[in-house]
Amino acid sequence: MAQWQEISGAVTAPRGYQAAGITAGLKPSGAKDLALIYSEVDAIAAGVFTMTQVRAACVDYCRQQLQRKASARAILCNAGQANAATGEGGWEDVRESAELVSQSLGIPGDAVLLASTGVIGQRIKMEALRQGVPQVVSQLSGTGGDEAAEAIVTTDLVTKSIALEAQFGDRTVRIGGICKGSGMIHPNMATMLGFITCDAVVSSQLWQEMLSRAVDRSFNQITVDGDTSTNDTVIALANGQSRTPAIVREGPEAKKLEAMLTAVCQHLAKAIARDGEGASCLLEVSVQGAATDADARKIARTIAGSSLVKSAMFGRDPNWGRIAAAAGRAGVTFNQEELRIQLGRFQLMDGGQPLPFDRAAASAYLREKAEGEYLKTDTVEIGVTIGKGPGQGVAWGCDLSYDYVRINAEYTT
Repeated sequence: MAQWQEISGAVTAPRGYQAAGITAGLKPSGAKDLALIYSEVDAIAAGVFTMTQVRAACVDYCRQQLQRKASARAILCNAGQANAATGEGGWEDVRESAELVSQSLGIPGDAVLLASTGVIGQRIKMEALRQGVPQVVSQLSGTGGDEAAEAIVTTDLVTKSIALEAQFGDRTVRIGGICKGSGMIHPNMATMLGFITCDAVVSSQLWQEMLSRAVDRSFNQITVDGDTSTNDTVIALANGQSRTPAIVREGPEAKKLEAMLTAVCQHLAKAIARDGEGASCLLEVSVQGAATDADARKIARTIAGSSLVKSAMFGRDPNWGRIAAAAGRAGVTFNQEELRIQLGRFQLMDGGQPLPFDRAAASAYLREKAEGEYLKTDTVEIGVTIGKGPGQGVAWGCDLSYDYVRINAEYTT
C-alpha cells in the first residue's frame, strides 16, 4: 500500500490554510495576476532562493525575514512584473507590499513573505496592487488553491498543483503545493516560484533541512533552457494543525515527512519541465553507477540540459552520441569503457561500445511520447550507467522546439 495518496485542494488541502487568486490589473492580458496564501495560525517557514547576483527585491526581502524569524502567516505573489534589477524603488515596493498585506489581514508585517514574476526591470504596478490586496484578502477561501495557482503563471500553458495526505499514527498529515515556470528554467537552487503548505508539527531547523534536500532532488534537477531566473523562490509553510506529535529530530516520522515533501516537489518540478516553452514531451534522465549521488545528479542534469540532446528529441532522432558527449563533459570522472546508454526499451550502447538497434522503432518511440497524455504517457526515458558505484540521480527536461525561439523572441513585444 502506498505511503500516501493524492487528494484535491492544492495549497488549501492541509488544515488551516486559505488562498485566493484575482485579477488586479498587473497583467495587460486581464488574466489573474495576484495570489495570496494564508495560514490561520503562525506557521514554521522555510525558503530556498536563487543564488544569482542579480536578484529580485522580493528574494532579498524574504531571505532577510527568514533569517530574523523562521515563521510566517502569508505569502503574496504578483505576476506581471518581476521587480528585479529595479534598485531602491523596487525595494520600497516590496516593503509597501508587505505592509499592505499586514494591514489587510491584521497580522505583523514580518509575518508576510513575497514573490514576484514577470518581466525583469519592471517595478510592480503599485497603484493596481494597492487596490488588489484588500480584494484578494476578501476572497480568501479554504478552497482557493486552484485560483492561486492560476494567478501566479506567466507564459505557462497549464497551472501546476498537487496535494498528498498520509497517516502518521492516528492522525492525517497533508502537504499541498503550487508552482509556476515554463521558460528561464535552469535553477540555481529552486526554480521560478513554488509554494508549499503542510499541517505537520515540525521544528524550524528540520523543516528547512528537509526543504533544502527536497529541492536538490527536484527543482534543482530540472532544466528547460539553461537560464537561471532572478526570482527563483520556493517557500514552504508548516502550521502544525494536524495535531500530530512534534517531529524535532531525524527518525522514521521525519523520513516519511521528507519523502512526502520530496514527492510533492518532484511532481511540481516535472510539471514545470514538461511545460517548457514550446515543448512536446518530458525528458527523464536517470544515471546510475556514479561514485556519489551528487555526481549522478550532475551528469543527469547535463544531459537533460544539452541543447543537442533536446534538439534530437524534438527531431525524434535517437542520436545517442549526443547523450554520451553530454555525460562526458559533465565534469564527473568515469571510465568511458563502462558507459551504458538506453532510450526507453532500446539499449544503444554498452561497455563503451555502440550496439545495433532498430533506429526506426526508436524514432517511433520518440514520436509516441510526443503524442502521449500530459505527464502520464509523454515521458522519454533516458538511462545512463557510468560504472559500478552506489551513486544515482535523476533530472528532468524537455525537447527544444522552434516555438521556444518564437515565444521568447516575442516575450516583451
